[in-house]
Amino acid sequence: MVFHEVDDVDHWLASPRRDEFFGRLGMTGRTFRDPGGSNRVGLIMEVPDTASWEAALQSEAAAEAMKFDGVRPETIVVLVAG
Repeated sequence: MVFHEVDDVDHWLASPRRDEFFGRLGMTGRTFRDPGGSNRVGLIMEVPDTASWEAALQSEAAAEAMKFDGVRPETIVVLVAG
């Protein structure tokens, strides 16, 4: 599970970048928004393995996708299955 804030929730939800970036890596995400109207959003990610996902997030392509989608990187919180 991933939680973070974005500049514009509607833009983030409609953006194809997330699927483009994660899809080529065999990863998918189900999106969620805060029903209270804040800029907080979330994803439940299905990834082949955590190490590949973490490595992908450190790439320049991930930084570009996050910038395009208006993700505020300093707000990212990640939870993993226990």
